[in-house]
Amino acid sequence: MDTLLDDRSKSKLRWRCRRGLLENDLFIERFFQRHEETLTVRQAEGLQLLMDLADNDLLDLLLARRELQGELDTAEVRDVLAQLREKSRAETNPPNRNA
Repeated sequence: MDTLLDDRSKSKLRWRCRRGLLENDLFIERFFQRHEETLTVRQAEGLQLLMDLADNDLLDLLLARRELQGELDTAEVRDVLAQLREKSRAETNPPNRNA
């Protein structure tokens, strides 16, 4: 099992994840809401690598307009990217308004 990230490291990671594009911030905030309590060192490493990207390149990955390539295509980054792309149940199964 991976080591959980300590509170100080989580705080530093959150600060590092602040982005210039609101769209990126929305994906990242949703990620932290869902996974902050179980965030591991391995996930943090993958997220750090994604944060090295320019905002538009990151958004393209988050929206699946392109896929990981080269040295960024690692297990850690793939796992975190999948978590960042996760849709909520409400987005996946919108309420039936005709019922």
